[in-house]
Amino acid sequence: MEDDAPVIYGLEFQARALTPQIAETDAIRFLVGTQSLKYDNQIHIIDFDDENNIINKNVLIHEVGEIWHISASPADKGVLATCYNKTSDSKVMTCAAVWRMPKELESGSHESPDDSSSNTQTLELLCHLDNTAHGNMACVIWEPMGDGKKIISLADNHLLLWDLQESSSNAMLSSSAALEGKGQLKFTSGRWSPHHNCTQVATANDTAIRGWDTRSMRQIYYIENAHGQLVRDLDFNPNKQYYLASCGDDCKVKFWDTRNVTEPVKTLEEHSHWVWNVRYNHSHDQLVLSGSSDSRIILSNMVSISSEPFGHLVDDDELSDQEDHHQEEKTKEPLQDSIIATYEEHEDSVYAVEWSSADPWLFASLSYDGRLVINRVPRALKYHILL
Repeated sequence: MEDDAPVIYGLEFQARALTPQIAETDAIRFLVGTQSLKYDNQIHIIDFDDENNIINKNVLIHEVGEIWHISASPADKGVLATCYNKTSDSKVMTCAAVWRMPKELESGSHESPDDSSSNTQTLELLCHLDNTAHGNMACVIWEPMGDGKKIISLADNHLLLWDLQESSSNAMLSSSAALEGKGQLKFTSGRWSPHHNCTQVATANDTAIRGWDTRSMRQIYYIENAHGQLVRDLDFNPNKQYYLASCGDDCKVKFWDTRNVTEPVKTLEEHSHWVWNVRYNHSHDQLVLSGSSDSRIILSNMVSISSEPFGHLVDDDELSDQEDHHQEEKTKEPLQDSIIATYEEHEDSVYAVEWSSADPWLFASLSYDGRLVINRVPRALKYHILL
């Protein structure tokens, strides 16, 4: 029985890192990384049983420091990367590593172990992404359509492209680029485009967005003042190759056509505080999620700049004359953009929102107090899009 009611899970730790398990396309599954200074940090594997509307969890010990970012391999269910704090010589560094979870936990739809004491297992370290020369790691991004062997890490002002070799037990730095110029040159986030044969990456630093060609490691576009304040996050439209969404501390979500970056194509101003995250739905690109320090998640219907601006087009042959006339009237005007829903189950800053990789109508959000909420696109809208 499908229900639009949210399902809430408390981690008991502060947390800001969330990812769907990308390679798992059958079971609904998310990974969450904790930020605890006192205890061992953990990765919670969250399995959502949508038939019974319950969450099952398994806990993995992440023996190094608190987790700032987590990302899952697109090709191997068991492999993930984290960026985490490490203290050495009383200096705190943010490092990155690639890990493997225990074999028996790789696939989704696990039930929670009955005995909570026996269920903590440890992640196996595959390799470190050595950043001694490059500074603090902001995030690790995987080549979207790839075999899980190519990753990019952003460290201070360096963009580093790695090749994972020998079943990911070794990371070779294959090429790199650096931000040059005055001021605070530090990457905050990046996304790898699924288009152009996966040769383009977008990065954010300060108020700017840059596009890079991964073959030459040269800059291909530059949006100087993309936001009035720090740019927090980026995402590519999965169906429209030049479309990019961004969000930031100016409380805005903006949409860009990277062929002409002088002005955003669209701007959303619905949040009242910093916007940490923006995510396109993988199947229906008019659906866009944003999460903010105003504790809200907003689901927008950006249909005018989607791959189906006139709604779901029907083949002419399928229509009778009467319907034909009606259809013509209906498709003259592009549909209107709108806010579909605002979700208010969080009481703290929402640091992450992510769509499920198995169910296009379901998403998870995470606030700093360790509250994870699983929500669905309203059923009425789902059928409107599908029909």
